[in-house]
Amino acid sequence: MPRIISANLNGIRSAHKKGFFNWMANQDADFICVQELKAQQADMTEEFLAPHGYHGHFHYAEKKGYSGTGVYSRTKPDTVKTGFGCTEFDNEGRYTRADVGDLTIISVYCPSGSSSPERQEAKFRFMEVFLPHLQELRAEGREIVICGDWNIAHKEIDLKNWKGNQKNSGFLPEERAWMTRIFDELGLVDVHRGIDQRPEQYTWWSNRGQAWAKNVGWRIDYHVATPGIAARAHAVSIYKDERFSDHAPLIIDYV
Repeated sequence: MPRIISANLNGIRSAHKKGFFNWMANQDADFICVQELKAQQADMTEEFLAPHGYHGHFHYAEKKGYSGTGVYSRTKPDTVKTGFGCTEFDNEGRYTRADVGDLTIISVYCPSGSSSPERQEAKFRFMEVFLPHLQELRAEGREIVICGDWNIAHKEIDLKNWKGNQKNSGFLPEERAWMTRIFDELGLVDVHRGIDQRPEQYTWWSNRGQAWAKNVGWRIDYHVATPGIAARAHAVSIYKDERFSDHAPLIIDYV
């Protein structure tokens, strides 16, 4: 009965200080996908590399203190791959894949476009190259779960203030349409929404103002999966009792 967790750490060293790895030890998870390591290989202590007996595999950004992804697995993966074949984004450490038996787990950190028009253009370039990669993954015929921070709220229900964000990165019509193509054309599944259709299921809150206190959030962290394993999902939760980051861990149990 696999338990898979996705967690944007907003810095692995910061999350460690806030108790993430102690929490992780008690989750009985089979896979933990992490994003935004903000660390290089030289910064990774043994506790970060192999906590509590997990096998950790990571994709580091060339730029220091930036991006980065990883997958922790209870079972040693048969194969591991970092990057998806696009130099621009592979240099940013945005993709870690681990294959265990007939299951593929991917940790992805899609670019944010909120800091500048140039980064939004980079985000659009990522979307253009990542969609064909998702098509290739589908063609492999494996059961796949892609966990991570996609930096897009798909529908109005997925953010508190949707009316005021329609021209902002993360809720642009082009971004939302791209997510719709992933689900409707490629046949991948938004696992969380397949189980829980309630509003206010947010996973990220701005550090500005009183966003956390007032629950003015966005649902931008996902499990995107092939239909077979998606149908096996039976319980979802967002862990908010402790704060390790500006994101909350997304936990989904599969049978």
